[in-house]
Amino acid sequence: MKKLLKISLTLVITTILLTGIIMPAIILGTPASPAVGNWFQQFLPNLNGRTISDIYFLDSLTGWAVTPYRFQNDTAYVLKTTNSGNTWFIANSRIGQFVGHNKVKFLNSLTGFVCGASQTSGFKGLSKSTDGGFDWTSLNVPVSAQNYEDMSVLNEDTIWLVASESFTGGVFFTSTGGANWVQQYSAGSQNPEKIYMFNERIGFISDNSGSSSIRKTTNGGLNWNINVSGEWFYDIYFIDSLTGWRTRGDTMKFTSNGGNTWIKQLMPYGGMIFTSNLLRFSVLNKDTIWGSGGYMLYPNNSVKSIIFRTTNGGNNWLFQIPDTALLPFEQYVKFTDKNHGWYYSINNTGIHTTTGGDPVWITAFEQINTEIPKEFKLFQNHPNPFNPNTKIKFQLLKHINAEITIYDVTGKKIQKLLNEELNAGVYETDWNAAGLASGIYFCTLTVITGKEVFTETKKMILLK
Repeated sequence: MKKLLKISLTLVITTILLTGIIMPAIILGTPASPAVGNWFQQFLPNLNGRTISDIYFLDSLTGWAVTPYRFQNDTAYVLKTTNSGNTWFIANSRIGQFVGHNKVKFLNSLTGFVCGASQTSGFKGLSKSTDGGFDWTSLNVPVSAQNYEDMSVLNEDTIWLVASESFTGGVFFTSTGGANWVQQYSAGSQNPEKIYMFNERIGFISDNSGSSSIRKTTNGGLNWNINVSGEWFYDIYFIDSLTGWRTRGDTMKFTSNGGNTWIKQLMPYGGMIFTSNLLRFSVLNKDTIWGSGGYMLYPNNSVKSIIFRTTNGGNNWLFQIPDTALLPFEQYVKFTDKNHGWYYSINNTGIHTTTGGDPVWITAFEQINTEIPKEFKLFQNHPNPFNPNTKIKFQLLKHINAEITIYDVTGKKIQKLLNEELNAGVYETDWNAAGLASGIYFCTLTVITGKEVFTETKKMILLK
């Protein structure tokens, strides 16, 4: 159906002020800039070219960042913020022959752990803080591995460490807070560099080598059995013993049976999206996940990072492009609740939201024809009926803001696929409805031209 409606447009502007508490310490970071599209620009201190290797937020105010090993006789830093990242200060620094931090994890506002490079006096690869990150005590470590790449800390006593070195590496476990260690796994050149423990029994390791494999334990690490051959994970998270997600830096995969099978999830693509890779992600619940790693490539060869989000467990992913200086590639993402989140890149710049990001989320519609059509038009999706993918195509007769929205048979809005200014031409996308039940749905194109609104709706049938 097609109709023209007369409406009056009202613009409501809401100003959000963010207030922070600055600690009485040496502040090295640049204060955050005003919000653009509900994102604030933030900056870590300039540490003479050092990048960050990990970042962790305990709540909406308190977070830590660490720097990795770079070269001999270097300095490793622990940075801290107590005002949501608006300003950062150096909480601790260590100078040594071979020193660096790979991971940081805090159990509460006082107790935290870092792991990393180990050959320096006073730091043997695993340290603990009991004062919020200012002072660190080196813990006993299992062997003389040069570098512990990852750790999983369940509590002050229960810790796993991994090192990928061929002769001294493997998986190491302590139930005594580091007083005693047990080597649970060793595989030479295929020793793991990633570990994730969901609880005291269930966990995963990944070796990320040329002959990669993901291994799983169901008995606390006593046995590690191959879960997936020929793959690895860059990031992984489970919300229960069966439901989880993992990424290896290019694809997102989902499991509902504890990792016995993994299903690839489709990320937005097309248009100016140069890569839709997903590197790291932050899971709020079974539905809402935030991801980082993709970027847009513009005609002038400039790039902008893409922020991914799903609200149905990954069946459909949307994205937004914050108008801030956030570099793509290596990014760290963390959300502590639905409103408070951070994205930081290794160039020590980041962005922060207190409102859950921009209100507008888009999907990728690829321009398949640049000829100027004679009218606005929404084409019938094809195939129709479909399961679960179908192509949605529309055309615009001039440069204008276009919206594509999916509704169910009751008129409830299911998903906004597009809300973006586009040039005249024909556009198409592949829509995935895997998370929806069989039934009748409606796709609506809306275009506002001055005081007039053009809408056209097509009926779609999902059959599973």
